[in-house]
Amino acid sequence: MDHGLPDDHIVRAALELAIRAPSAQNTQPWRWRIGDRSVHLYLDPARALPSTDPDQRDLVVSCGAALHHLRVAFAALGWSAVVHRLPNPAQPNHLASIELVRHRPTAHEIELSAAIGRRRTDRRHFSSWPVPPGYLGLVTERAATLGAIVRQVTDRSRDCLVEAMRAAAERHAGDPGYSLELAEWSGRHDGVQWSDEAHEPDCAELLVLSTSADDRLSRLCAGEALSAVLLTATNIGLATCLLTEPLEIPAMRHRVRVGVLDDYGYPQAVIRIGWAPTGAETLPVTPRRPVEDVLDPFDATEVASC
Repeated sequence: MDHGLPDDHIVRAALELAIRAPSAQNTQPWRWRIGDRSVHLYLDPARALPSTDPDQRDLVVSCGAALHHLRVAFAALGWSAVVHRLPNPAQPNHLASIELVRHRPTAHEIELSAAIGRRRTDRRHFSSWPVPPGYLGLVTERAATLGAIVRQVTDRSRDCLVEAMRAAAERHAGDPGYSLELAEWSGRHDGVQWSDEAHEPDCAELLVLSTSADDRLSRLCAGEALSAVLLTATNIGLATCLLTEPLEIPAMRHRVRVGVLDDYGYPQAVIRIGWAPTGAETLPVTPRRPVEDVLDPFDATEVASC
């Protein structure tokens, strides 16, 4: 980058953290381009899931999570990100243009950046400890600042969500295309499963993250809010698991919208959140592609048309 802007080592360090973002089936559907004075995020259509995600909603949400991870990383490294989302209507896969200005990191930004390396998708049985309401309020507040609504799912709404999850799992079990994509991208041949060996109740909470609209910009912002929720939860010691299956089938997603969100807003993510059992082993890191594999040459003429 130009003199006075982050050097290549800082940019690479930020990208190393950005690609730790969660993605549907671990597709990692992002590509990055580094200009003289900016960083650009693109959706990679080659990572699409035709059976699982035909309208690429999950891919855009995943890229939004990577965008927020990048912003957090740069902030901790002393650079504030000025983001222009969907800067070129003629290129819908150009999701964001990021300009950087010098910035003094706050303790909160440093803590969130450190949480990136600790966050895991935890599919294990959670403990019987309840999640304090203040913690749920905090993640809700962090999502709201990024344009998303987080609803805690309780009582009859929870029954509706659990039933939608079961119905989606049954539908996918009979779909060879879904099973093939699941095995190819995530290395798993079955849906999310919880341990049957636990001897205490699982007091995990279920959260639904939604947006008021359902266009590409809303989905991108939903991914940013999702990242904020997951990193905030990790920072305060909570375990999380992103559940995509109940929203991958239009009928089930509609059922969640009506039964959980009272027909208002569009569900973009379902999150299990709770306390990992005391003494639980640290989960291994999910593999990610090297930074070199997700970098493209910078095209100045393309950016100039934005």
